[in-house]
Formats: sequence, C-alpha cells, structure tokens
Amino acid sequence: MRADDDRGRRPIEPGDPLMRSYTELEVVYLIDELRERGREFGLLWPSAETNGVVDGRVLVRFGNAPASTVVNLLALLRDLRTTESEGPCAS
Repeated sequence: MRADDDRGRRPIEPGDPLMRSYTELEVVYLIDELRERGREFGLLWPSAETNGVVDGRVLVRFGNAPASTVVNLLALLRDLRTTESEGPCAS
C-alpha cells in the first residue's frame, strides 16, 4: 500500500511497517507534492527535507516530525482536493 491508498482513513503511525517501504527519493517527491498542494492553503514548509535513513526508515527534517507526518498531511490535502472537486451536493 502507498500514501494514495486510504488505509481505512486512519493516520499512519511513525512505526508503521509501511514507512519502511518508502525510499529517500520517494519521500523527496512526497515533500515536493506536499509543498505544492499546501501552497494554495498558505501551508509552507520551505525547510522540509530528507535527513538520511535509520533502521530502514527515511528521516525528514520537518520540525521534529517523522516522515509519517508528511504522508498524513499529504493524505489530508488530497482528501480536501477530492471533496472540493465533488462539490457541496455530492454525497
């Protein structure tokens, strides 16, 4: 499963085995997408970057947050975009 899977709409925990499947390059792309999608909502993360791999998990310099935070924020922004495109009457 990847970040675009809904995983039951629950947040991904930092220790989730899924996080070990991400390469550093994939997390760089996720950070870029997070910046792009967040920009229109005034959410800016200019200093977010990968910071190596420890114990099979990609580290992210994003304040003091794990890479799962990037994945979870991106999922929220993707859901917001989907909800907006469906319009107020879509149910």
